[in-house]
Amino acid sequence: MPAGSEGLLLRSSKHLQDQTVDGVLSSHEGGQGREKGGQPRSPSSSPLAYGVLDIPPWYLCIFLGVQHFLTALGGLVAVPLILAKDLCLQHDPLTQSYLISTMFFVSGICTLLQVFLGVRLPILQGGTFAFVAPSVAMLSLPTWKCPTWTLNASLVNTSSPEFTEEWQKRIRELQGAIMVASCVQMLVGFSGLIGFLMRFIGPLTVAPTIALVALPLFDTAGSDAGIHWGIAATTVFLIVLFSQYLKSIAVPVPVYGREKKCHTSKFYLFQVFPVLMGLCISWLLCFVLTVTNALPSVPTAYGYLARTDTKGNVLNQAPWFRLPYPGQWGRPTISLAGVFGIIAGVISSVVESVGDYYACARLVGAPPPPKHAINRGIGIEGLGCLLAGAWGTGNGTTSFSENVGALGITRVGSRMVIVAAGCVLLLMGIFGKIGAAFATIPTPVIGGMFLVMFGVITAVGISNLQYVDMNSSRNLFVFGFSIYCGLAVPSWVNKNPEKVHTGILQLDQVIQVLLTTGMFVGGLLGFLLDNTIPGSLEERGLLTWNQIQEESEETTKALEVYSLPCGIGTKFCTSSCTRGLPFWPRLEHGGKGEVGVSQLTLCSQDSSGERPKGATETRM
Repeated sequence: MPAGSEGLLLRSSKHLQDQTVDGVLSSHEGGQGREKGGQPRSPSSSPLAYGVLDIPPWYLCIFLGVQHFLTALGGLVAVPLILAKDLCLQHDPLTQSYLISTMFFVSGICTLLQVFLGVRLPILQGGTFAFVAPSVAMLSLPTWKCPTWTLNASLVNTSSPEFTEEWQKRIRELQGAIMVASCVQMLVGFSGLIGFLMRFIGPLTVAPTIALVALPLFDTAGSDAGIHWGIAATTVFLIVLFSQYLKSIAVPVPVYGREKKCHTSKFYLFQVFPVLMGLCISWLLCFVLTVTNALPSVPTAYGYLARTDTKGNVLNQAPWFRLPYPGQWGRPTISLAGVFGIIAGVISSVVESVGDYYACARLVGAPPPPKHAINRGIGIEGLGCLLAGAWGTGNGTTSFSENVGALGITRVGSRMVIVAAGCVLLLMGIFGKIGAAFATIPTPVIGGMFLVMFGVITAVGISNLQYVDMNSSRNLFVFGFSIYCGLAVPSWVNKNPEKVHTGILQLDQVIQVLLTTGMFVGGLLGFLLDNTIPGSLEERGLLTWNQIQEESEETTKALEVYSLPCGIGTKFCTSSCTRGLPFWPRLEHGGKGEVGVSQLTLCSQDSSGERPKGATETRM
């Protein structure tokens, strides 16, 4: 799960759902976003500039693809930076830059796989916070705790074989755990098991699971922000200012079009890039304070790590081009503790991804995804995690909520735009200087970003309770008890690891990793209590969830969007053997949809049945 940056900030605001802006830049003239009477259209009637099956001009695809990359940038960069401390890399920004570049590269591959072979909705793939908690729990075991000398910058020689082996053996352990756990995710997806499991997983399971993805990371956020609270507070202020107070302000920018040539259009800059802008401005502030020597130059002084020159040599050391490859850190290793911990993260990631599929389909005007598309999407995400483990990102991949949020603003749901975004990610992963640049972000700036990001992820988890009757004492007990135990149990186990003792070392490690992973403890309790304590489907919120799934009936419109490319499963490979596979497209037999009519084409028309003027022209 993704767990997010700009996109989560966007999704947390109801304003995102109520946008009537047609594109990234909507013309002030022409009134394309209004009805004939001059009144604003409702979100449901606001036309799409491009539907999921449409192909915009190539240059517009590139522009919008870069925008999707920038929107997801916070989440892509955050995961490697969080893991750096537990991998003993906090004093090696050059290796951090390699991890960031690898994350970009693998995310690009996984995005292309998801668009062409997976659920086929325009969703970007990237790192998941759901894997961070179990990864940190595993690396907190006595076997994997960093040696004391790696915590002292003056004692670390980043080019020495001893230091290289210290961090590489840890990431190899993560690689092995992720690769094995990804096989479980592929099994859940391609076997159709996800459809069966969703009958028992409701909001009271999802809410504590997602909320506890970020809650236990408060210590990481606080420690990084505490390097210089002034810089961290400035970062928080800027992100909140842009994402909440200035989100409705449109910035006029010059645009060139085929019909209108040069004219002025509006761009909701603050709403689209709040985190990115906040990071850049805070980074610039740190640079000014460094140049003027306002920040201390003594390594032991408070605020030293807020200087921009502490990691300045990374840009010089990083190669211009570097191609990540599988096994670049050595042969992966496997332990039961790591595998079981990551499987807990897989469950959380799967649940959130299913929700992202439905949200994405709604925003781009597509029919709700049928079961075969969901099964295929989860299976491909598992394949993506396998690739991420093989390449050594230290993390897996999942559908990015940031991307779903951007779709609600741009009103461009074309798959080709996400294909362009995937290609941009591949290029950024090869261009080594890009990863190095983000590895030089001052620590308190990162801490400020984490404070906002983790708070929003927690809120997103709790927002699932909107489907539940929270006046019910039953539901209040299930949620409250699950959250509290998800914080209390890991805290006690971390302080008393010696109490977990069965006499079998491997079993002790498995139990310790699971019990120190808050989202597993809270999610498991929520699942058990919600399915054993008596309560009606409406009271538990399952009635609404089941109704959403029932809307995804097999129609021609759904087949147009969710079928495999090149007619696979509909024109070719239509034997009874293949059609029996849970992830294979189903042929319609007397369905409800009109043959050859795309749902997205209908969405691109106004109430009179005519395509809005300029809907197909190049509008940025």
